[in-house]
Amino acid sequence: MNEIVVTRFPPSPTGYLHIGGARTALFNWLYARHHGGKFILRIEDTDQARSTEESVRAILDAMEWLDLGWDEGPFFQTHRFDTYREYLRKLLESGHAYYCACSAEELDERRRAAMAAGLKPKYDGRCRDRGLGPGPDRVVRFRCPELGATMLNDMVKGPISFENAELDDLVLERSDGVPTYNFAVVVDDITMNITHVIRGDDHVNNTPRQILLYEALGAPLPHFAHVPMILGQDRARMSKRHGATSVMAYKEMGYLPEALVNYLVRLGWSHGDQEIFSRQELIQYFSLEHVGKAPSIFNPEKLDWLNAHYIKERSPESLVPSLEPFLAQKGLPPKPPDYLAKAVRTLQPRSRTLKEMAESMEFYLVDEPPTDPNAARKFLVPAIRDPLERLIRAIDELEDFDEKRLEAVFHQLVEELGIKLGKIAQPVRVALTGSTVSPGLFEVIDVLGKETVLRRLRKALEWIDGQ
Repeated sequence: MNEIVVTRFPPSPTGYLHIGGARTALFNWLYARHHGGKFILRIEDTDQARSTEESVRAILDAMEWLDLGWDEGPFFQTHRFDTYREYLRKLLESGHAYYCACSAEELDERRRAAMAAGLKPKYDGRCRDRGLGPGPDRVVRFRCPELGATMLNDMVKGPISFENAELDDLVLERSDGVPTYNFAVVVDDITMNITHVIRGDDHVNNTPRQILLYEALGAPLPHFAHVPMILGQDRARMSKRHGATSVMAYKEMGYLPEALVNYLVRLGWSHGDQEIFSRQELIQYFSLEHVGKAPSIFNPEKLDWLNAHYIKERSPESLVPSLEPFLAQKGLPPKPPDYLAKAVRTLQPRSRTLKEMAESMEFYLVDEPPTDPNAARKFLVPAIRDPLERLIRAIDELEDFDEKRLEAVFHQLVEELGIKLGKIAQPVRVALTGSTVSPGLFEVIDVLGKETVLRRLRKALEWIDGQ
């Protein structure tokens, strides 16, 4: 490929960045990076009634969290009206566009009449040859060819043909002077030298109109690639009923950005049987040839599996800053980063999300962990009192408090008592964590430290004596 590849991602700031949009951004970003090209961010904010600064910030935050850095932009369509007017003038002067004075009421009436007659309810060309100039409440329309077909050679879907007679004389500029979506997009893509338009296949029907605009403006066509939609597990279009659709909601649920990126890229693209990719591998391998034609099914369990993998792979220290907000949400007391990192290490193999990890970490952070009363009744019984007392004495005498020496203390104790390790390990676990389920016992003891371990074991003795 000799040309410099330039791709773009053009979200509308009318809400958050959703999963489908994030995948589109990712595919454009990867394609540009794979070919050593440019990735442009453009904010399509011509819908001024619904566009908000808050939504712009939400989109930028999500892009930054996913580490999809852009080379140029963000460009805002509302700052580019002079450019649109210049291109509109070219179309008017060349006869490819004309002014239309039909009112909304007249158009509605004609559409209803066309439908009643079994015809396509499109604009009937009433003002095509009236030679109107600008005036109040007038729009500018594109003079669509009435004969022939417009061909799209899609890089994902293959060749598609559209009969021009089926298309409409679309409005290019509304009566308030605001350009319409299809016109603004074409002007933007021409002036930004976009070479590849990679987007969801819900845009396929816009493409013939846009191709005709390129041709009318004498501009070279970009390559188009329309990727299939993301569906819920019921094969309906992805929506809130299938779970979160906002990218940042996944951050708030405790997913790592690299896990979400890895998951999104596999929704519609493959490289053999490989499931897990580093960022560098994605850039190296990504191609449109391996984007599938069928819709992708969003599977939350697969995302959980990937996130668990990335949690295990990360260094404990690198997880601490991302974990701390979840601990604060639970109202847990702050602890030094090195203490948290030691606790994280014990929970990495058993956590699917950071939120789940924070919930499992409570016993490490509070003075007195909440104790499961059933577990206490079952394991903190009078018969365990003597072994616990002996254990407390042995731990108290330890000068070097680490996993290896703790393990030796336990094994010596069970040998002296002639019991199995589980007989004392489970009561100790309940005493230290309040639960029968936790990371490895010696890991837990090592993280908690000698003073806390002794305090909790003595508290367990008091509980036994109070029965």
